[in-house]
Amino acid sequence: MQAIKKISSLLFVLTMVLQGCAHQEKKSDGTVNTAEPPATVPQAQPVIDQYALDRLKQMSDKLVASKAFSYHSRSAIELQSEAGQFVTFINEAEVALQRPDKLYANVSGDSANIQLYFDGTKVSAIDRHKNIYAVSTPLANIDEMLNFIMTKAHISFPSADIMYSDPYAVMTKNLTDATVVGDSIINGVSTEHFTYREPAIDWEIWIAKGENPLPMRLAMTYKQVENRPGFLVEFADWKLNPKLKAKTFEFKAPADAKQIEFGTYLEQKK
Repeated sequence: MQAIKKISSLLFVLTMVLQGCAHQEKKSDGTVNTAEPPATVPQAQPVIDQYALDRLKQMSDKLVASKAFSYHSRSAIELQSEAGQFVTFINEAEVALQRPDKLYANVSGDSANIQLYFDGTKVSAIDRHKNIYAVSTPLANIDEMLNFIMTKAHISFPSADIMYSDPYAVMTKNLTDATVVGDSIINGVSTEHFTYREPAIDWEIWIAKGENPLPMRLAMTYKQVENRPGFLVEFADWKLNPKLKAKTFEFKAPADAKQIEFGTYLEQKK
């Protein structure tokens, strides 16, 4: 990915890098950056703490066992402006998921104002501020929908990895390190703090203690992006197996809205 220097470019970058922690960073030409660090840089020995993997698996299993869930999240990322000052962008999201093929997400804030609906057949996304929307071709399930949204439509929202049918497999795919930091409290919830490393990303997660080992905070550092931007998201209002109404996932296009193709959204924002 090219260096970020202008404020006008920041929002474009946000849509490209705020994908889940298991996805490798891509360069501006769309290829995965697999370059090895210079040989002169000492390479630390990998550290894998089995307990850090076990707790991540427990979290994943809890999410998978919940046939439906909903939560609220608040995320922040800092990017450098042309003047060299770091600028903070904050977004909030409301998410409702019903396995295997229903998802609703409402993302709003400094860098995104998008509502996304997946009704089990097609995914629709609308920017109500721009009054534009797009509808996909048929998609089979949430996994396929997420892959389409992030790779084809270039739209993302915080922590997509926890929405997959097997979050543990997605989040551990590229792991080189997994360590235990210690106990912490987030918004009154007792959690355990863990760190993980991948070739392109260093990330951390705080998992609630007790019978509901849910993610309460997620932090990432993008090592292959200039100035190593950091991303933080906190989760709240978790509800497991809520009774979600069918209309939650149904999209109806406003009569005066303009339909565009997925993948051209960024062009509309210019």
